[in-house]
Amino acid sequence: MTTTVLIIENDPGSGPGRLLDWIAQRDLAPVIVRAHAGEPLPATSDGHAALILLGGGMLPDADAASPWLPAERELLRTTVERDQVPVLGICLGAQLLAHTFGGEVRGQYGLPEKGVTELNVLPAAQDDPLLAGLPSTVRAVESHQDQITRLPADAVLLMSSQRCAHQMLRIGRSWGVQFHPEVSAARVTAWKPESLRAWGFDPAAVVAEADRRAAELEQTWSAVVGRFLDLARSGTPDLPGSGRTGRTVSGATVGP
Repeated sequence: MTTTVLIIENDPGSGPGRLLDWIAQRDLAPVIVRAHAGEPLPATSDGHAALILLGGGMLPDADAASPWLPAERELLRTTVERDQVPVLGICLGAQLLAHTFGGEVRGQYGLPEKGVTELNVLPAAQDDPLLAGLPSTVRAVESHQDQITRLPADAVLLMSSQRCAHQMLRIGRSWGVQFHPEVSAARVTAWKPESLRAWGFDPAAVVAEADRRAAELEQTWSAVVGRFLDLARSGTPDLPGSGRTGRTVSGATVGP
């Protein structure tokens, strides 16, 4: 069994966070490629159990400033089209998924989201391998001004929020989330107050809400990401409407 998870880091300020603990809990090991530091990206995801694309402050086609992005998009395209392994894209990673497969991403579009945000879980999530059993609303940490404004034609929309219509999507065995399941409440307390004020947020209120929701965030996203990692270990899932068959997703308790 393949026991490594390939993680692409696009920004030194947007690392894997709690993902490392959740990966270790399943006897998997991370292989982190720090693309922002010039480390070369592999051409495929062969030899790994899953691919995770982390966040970053750039747009998914900002190739001049971030010259590794064409290789990252090609890695993503190859992985998804060949159905090599499950994919999880976080923030920029979700935007890369949408952009690569025909969607649209716009910079500084709409109102920003920063800190703990309420998400609406849509009907399509009811039989999704990662989300089945979630209540109609959950919370997650957000930190973005850019957002996906149009989904690819074959994408399934799974979550939305008041300020951002496209919070979570799925294409085949690839999921993209605009929010940050890997960010803990403790990490939020380290955010610079001046940056929060510049985005129109009260720093004290953002930190207080993160502290209040810390246990809830851990319970919800450790279970959801845990399901993703279980898929990585067990092989191709039986996705709704996909016609694929595979091993059953192992159970996980998803928090309120």
